[in-house]
Amino acid sequence: MIKIGFRKLSLDDFEAVLFKNEKVELDQNALVKVKESFEFLKGFSKDKLIYGINTGFGPMAQYKVDEDNLLELQYNLIRSHCAGMGKPLDDLKVKAAMICRLNSLIQGYSGIHPEVVILLKDLINNDVYPQIFEHGGVGASGDLVQLAHLALNLIGEGEVKYKGVYKPTKEVFDELGLKPIFVHLREGLALINGTSVMTGIGMLNLILANRALNWSLASSMMIIEMVESYSDHYSKELNAVKGHIGQQAIAAAMEKSLESSELIRKREEHLFNKEITKQDVLKDKVQEYYSIRCIPQILGPIQDTISYAKTVLENEANSVNDNPIIDKENENIWHGGNFHGDYVSLEMDKLKIALSKLSVLAERQLNFLFNANLNGILPPFVNLGKLGLNLGMQAAQFTATSTTAENQTLANPMYVHSISCNNDNQDVVSMGTNSALICNKVINNTLQVLSIELLSIAQAVDALKIEEKLSSTSKKVFSEMRSLVPKFIEDSTLHERLSKIETFVQVNNPAII
Repeated sequence: MIKIGFRKLSLDDFEAVLFKNEKVELDQNALVKVKESFEFLKGFSKDKLIYGINTGFGPMAQYKVDEDNLLELQYNLIRSHCAGMGKPLDDLKVKAAMICRLNSLIQGYSGIHPEVVILLKDLINNDVYPQIFEHGGVGASGDLVQLAHLALNLIGEGEVKYKGVYKPTKEVFDELGLKPIFVHLREGLALINGTSVMTGIGMLNLILANRALNWSLASSMMIIEMVESYSDHYSKELNAVKGHIGQQAIAAAMEKSLESSELIRKREEHLFNKEITKQDVLKDKVQEYYSIRCIPQILGPIQDTISYAKTVLENEANSVNDNPIIDKENENIWHGGNFHGDYVSLEMDKLKIALSKLSVLAERQLNFLFNANLNGILPPFVNLGKLGLNLGMQAAQFTATSTTAENQTLANPMYVHSISCNNDNQDVVSMGTNSALICNKVINNTLQVLSIELLSIAQAVDALKIEEKLSSTSKKVFSEMRSLVPKFIEDSTLHERLSKIETFVQVNNPAII
């Protein structure tokens, strides 16, 4: 059970709820603070002009709203902003967004009634997924449109997905014995004004990116073993003089994982002797291609990018990010821009660039495996059948190459694509939700390329008959791949085989680093 309230939620907490079916519970002391914030706002707002309570919104904030229409104002805000289009977000993205919104509101700075956080908790624990659409947010006054669709379901309207099917919200609430919230003061504005959708997707992206990094590291080490590489390129001594945290972490993980390999060679035993110097043309390759030799230097920056993005996204997920902020302790209401998504947008752009590079590495390693003129030890396209008659993994390279090319295009940043809108009230925007969604696409593309590489590596291990000489880490990965897709010689539909591996790598992590 993951407690939400007066504690900082971590990426591990998100992974537990999203992938391990952990439930959430509310800190009772935090609930008390939520109630106190609500009561304070109710009293404080009398005889005052406060944005979003008795005024219009955005560029219409100069228009005062009559007291008789204050509740209608909040309902109008929710319904009018349900303008999303495109595909509905998948279940994991929606649940991650709900966790973020719940964690922001329960901190007691939003002036909402406690029933809001209680219902959000119930939706998460009952696997009820509001219908939120991918298009609509510019990520500056928060995820206004996407969060409005969440708010619409909280007031009992629209549709939610339950047990895999979209149904009217009222029907699902009745089945589960849930009651929609009632708008009291500013529940409409508090619900839709924040960065929770982009941040939730961002947290999911980090979980998947970390898996992709680990699968890439696993693949790289198996290729290093295949070619009987020398060990010095991932040695502590070599990488210590570069000084980058990620590079040194990758190298250390490689050194530890490859200790048990019977295939790795020491340079001093093979090239640092008098006999080898008598050869004019060396049979041994003195140095491997960069996609094999430079793994710490290539994966190191990706590790650093994931690590820093984790810090930023955890900070955002634990922030109060609506406007205004209701401060009972100081008896004031603070207006500003905590809903702005630039922090998330920039990190998602950096992450998608990093993961695009990871897909480039996987595609180049795949090309090495498939090209007999490059590797010199494998049949073309790791074809275990009759050359000419059978094609092996040949067609899978088209998929890997085209998917990598798509990533290279998608890696262009959203962060700098600010377009003024909302009567120029929102004149500098983050496009954070777009950035997070495109980043998610890049990561899933990368996992597809890695799936092709992992299956190809399994075929290569069988072609070389080196399973017993692999490191314990590589043996485990090889065994997992073969449990999903046994060795094959005859040609058949590759899609089915690759889909099994893709599903596996999306939900599992070899946890090498």
